[in-house]
Amino acid sequence: MADMSDPTKRSDNAVAVPTSPQEWRDLLERYGEWYVKNCADDDELVDLLDEDQLDAFDREERVSVWLGEAPAREDALVASEDRLGVRFPPSLRGFYLASDGWTHLDAWVEGVHPCGRVSWMRDGDAGRRVTETYDSIPGNEDDVQLFRRSLEIARGEDFWLLDPTDVGPDGEWAAYEFAPKYGNPTRFPSFSALFHSGYDDTDEDEDLA
Repeated sequence: MADMSDPTKRSDNAVAVPTSPQEWRDLLERYGEWYVKNCADDDELVDLLDEDQLDAFDREERVSVWLGEAPAREDALVASEDRLGVRFPPSLRGFYLASDGWTHLDAWVEGVHPCGRVSWMRDGDAGRRVTETYDSIPGNEDDVQLFRRSLEIARGEDFWLLDPTDVGPDGEWAAYEFAPKYGNPTRFPSFSALFHSGYDDTDEDEDLA
């Protein structure tokens, strides 16, 4: 099991899976602190921190910042599930009940959508274009089927997808990171593991316990 005191650690895609809102909030608070210390550039720091926090950062003190949103209400979450005809996997539900969306994931994904913006990849303009392009090229049948059955939970230049037909014994859905210009979707065992992947490219290995 991965050391959850360090949100950047993952071994063979095997991570502890936070499911409750409190578990997610604890993790996301550590992520915010980790991001400020290891990833944010000077312009971002000015945007993210107030004057007192900037002074504390300059003194090399620990500074926390929330990069998410207010928690989703249970009725809003249920409305999104009803709209899509599914019940979200446990780790995604817990995430939304801690933060209805998230920013500062990586260079290629803008952020996790609020629950009200989660949609089937096939229904979005960008997802439809990618699906049609891949469908026009022989040999992409498996990828096209994945796109047609998956939920889009985050998008920028790349997509984050959840496959409701691939469910583990813990109720978690398989998750994918997909870069259209490179192909070959990368599979993760859960939304939690995919979320962790956005923080694995740092050169720092900072213990946030």
